Amino acid sequence: NIVLTHTYLKKIGKDIEYPWGMDFIDQNNILVTKKTGQIVKINLKTEVFEEIKGLPKIFFKGQGGLLDITVQKNDTKNKNIYFCNTIEKGGKLGTVIQKGVLDFNNNKIYNLSVIFESNHYSKSSRHFGCRLILKNNKLYASLGDRGKRYTAQNLNDDSGSIIEIDLSKLKTSEKSYQIHSIGHRNPQGLTINPFNNQIWSHEHGPRGGDEINIIKKGRNYGWPIITSGEEYFGGKIGEGTYSPDYENPVWTWIPSIAPSGMIFYNSEMFENFKGHILVGSLKFKSLYLVKIMDNLPYSEEIIFQNKIGRIRDVDVGADGSIYLLTDSKKGGLFKFFKRDID
Repeated sequence: NIVLTHTYLKKIGKDIEYPWGMDFIDQNNILVTKKTGQIVKINLKTEVFEEIKGLPKIFFKGQGGLLDITVQKNDTKNKNIYFCNTIEKGGKLGTVIQKGVLDFNNNKIYNLSVIFESNHYSKSSRHFGCRLILKNNKLYASLGDRGKRYTAQNLNDDSGSIIEIDLSKLKTSEKSYQIHSIGHRNPQGLTINPFNNQIWSHEHGPRGGDEINIIKKGRNYGWPIITSGEEYFGGKIGEGTYSPDYENPVWTWIPSIAPSGMIFYNSEMFENFKGHILVGSLKFKSLYLVKIMDNLPYSEEIIFQNKIGRIRDVDVGADGSIYLLTDSKKGGLFKFFKRDID
């Protein structure tokens, strides 16, 4: 484990019920989603919590609910936000991504519209995935296989994929989204490498076989044909752990850590973290540092374990502080930071 001195782990304000995703509005304010169907704006200096009004009704069941959120950064007070949530139709569950405009002063979302609706509906409440990132006026979303593994190999089914939504096409008659990559099981980490602009993702394997992938357009990442995991009751899945016909992971966890949340660290506060990846672990209630060399992971260390609970999401503030969400009924937002002492 890493030995850190003069580090602090502080809870910001009060409990948050099942927080799932977060993104900064600016350096002092952050939006946090609750899986149960609310968005909270938190002032990181005053620790004042304000609920955002104007949300649609959110269907919350199992692993579904209000999931990730991302904010389009610009200089105006009103900002475009995008969030992912579960909807119910005829007893079956699906995934939608919605766009709205956040009125920062009045804490209200208006001009709400559905910009993507998954074509996969099922009674399963598992494997929604649904991390969101923005890159060059395109929105990328990771979609889980919904517990039906071979849909991840079906190009006509958008579950088990990472999709790309061209935001410039939303107001035109052109189709705004396409499948970017396939063969994913339950991807709950999605981030941009700030050093080369690549998209990186991680996903839950079955029993073993959690993995990190570098996402390339049009590629197939193998699930469930190629995996390092096995059936929960024991037994092989698919054809093996490696194939030249599929994109292979750049990092694998055996046993599984149940990763959730992922970001490259590119700040000065924790100088030893710079250029490496921070990953939350639900299973081991840990924050991992996955070290990168020549654009590939080569080792990992646990920064801390069993201090705050199941870590659902990870982000980095403007000053280099690390923000974490914990997944429980009495979860919360935590700040991990360092003070140099003379």
